[in-house]
Amino acid sequence: MKFPAKGTERSMVMAELETARKNDVRWRDGRAFSLVFYPGHEIYEVVKEAYGLFFSENGLNPSAFPALRKFEQETVSMMADLMCDGSASGNLTSGGTESILLAVYSAREYALKHKPGLKEPEILVPTTVHPAFDKAAHYFGLKIKHIPVGPDFRADVAATAAAVTDQTILIVGSAPQYPHGVVDPIRELSSIALSHGILFHTDACVGGMILPFFRKLGRPVPEFSFELPGVTSISIDLHKYGYAAKGASVVLYRNSSQRRSQFFVQTTWPGGIYGSPGILGTRPGGSIAAAWAVLKHLGEAGYMGLAKSVLESTDYIRNEIQAIPGLRIPGQPHASVLAIVSDEMDIYQIGDELAVRGWHLDKQQDPPSLHLTISYAHEASREQFIRDLRECTEKVRGSIGSRWADLQTAAARALSKILPVSAIRFLSRFTSTEGKRQAAMYGMIGSLPVKGEVDELILDFLDRLYSLDK
Repeated sequence: MKFPAKGTERSMVMAELETARKNDVRWRDGRAFSLVFYPGHEIYEVVKEAYGLFFSENGLNPSAFPALRKFEQETVSMMADLMCDGSASGNLTSGGTESILLAVYSAREYALKHKPGLKEPEILVPTTVHPAFDKAAHYFGLKIKHIPVGPDFRADVAATAAAVTDQTILIVGSAPQYPHGVVDPIRELSSIALSHGILFHTDACVGGMILPFFRKLGRPVPEFSFELPGVTSISIDLHKYGYAAKGASVVLYRNSSQRRSQFFVQTTWPGGIYGSPGILGTRPGGSIAAAWAVLKHLGEAGYMGLAKSVLESTDYIRNEIQAIPGLRIPGQPHASVLAIVSDEMDIYQIGDELAVRGWHLDKQQDPPSLHLTISYAHEASREQFIRDLRECTEKVRGSIGSRWADLQTAAARALSKILPVSAIRFLSRFTSTEGKRQAAMYGMIGSLPVKGEVDELILDFLDRLYSLDK
């Protein structure tokens, strides 16, 4: 696409935008089980209006925009209070990945300052932890050890304790972990960290804004926040169950000197003294203002109402899924996040059939499963979802179409075992990046014996995904 020689009329630009979004998932209708958290029109408008009021302001220099500094300070303070330590410090970030990157980076810098003789810093994480921790280790030159999980999909406490060395600088647990919605044994894991003088991070990006309200509604929720003395940092996404505008997350620290370790300063630049609290330089003022606005607008009572709806939808969907022959939910989810597996059918084919009907569910592996993050929007769509899930399951169980899909998946798996990876990478170029049917692709990837081969295949896929069609 060449740079336009002249401008396009506003109405035509808007019309093109509307046309482009026609094939997007209908998240307002509760059709997306990830990516978007829709709180309903009234709250959505409050968030959008707040964002618009500070659309052009830049959080890079808070002295120029003291309003943004006020919003960030008060938002962090409200989240610290929710996490059981009103004196905790922190910052707003662009999302969960930045919060996690900062938590890991600050742990590294803090350890380098306080642990003499540190040569190869390492972090311990469960195998179910978010890949942002792998990204952080990759970016910051850290060794990462993946700790196995038990049959309940929670981090193995004994294996974690056995993995600690004098090079360990951080232990991590999730509340909840994303694949199956279970909360790791944070009390036990953080106690291990405390006994060794190691920092401990709770990744509550998904659960930080829903689990406290589930607990207030009477649902048993394991401890995960600063109520535990061993927890030293927490990440919480506000653009998930906080229903703020993207991107908005918070990273909190019990110890202000650990937060200080995440800051970056450059004092010799000819352009002036440069200081930044996080990874970003320019920070959109709109997302900061919108995060503050939605917390103030809803308050505890408002979030309790949203959480009650989410809890009811979660219970309904979970019970209905388990009543469908051939489907089950692994583990005992503590939150509004769960997975669907099948021991009788190809669960990816069921996901493909749902995608054709306009539903967006993430596909997972180990074990193969479909992922659901249930939010307020699903109050209106949950019954239709269950009807479609039941019909799609029956279709896959016995239809000719499913047998053809079985043959495609089997062929993909067979090819992956006999063809060199270069041939597989060549053939994958002809795979659409926009198709709704992905069962065969997942079957092939699951059969590749070497992780590096899978990595190259996905790198090829990403390269095509973000390239303009030639």
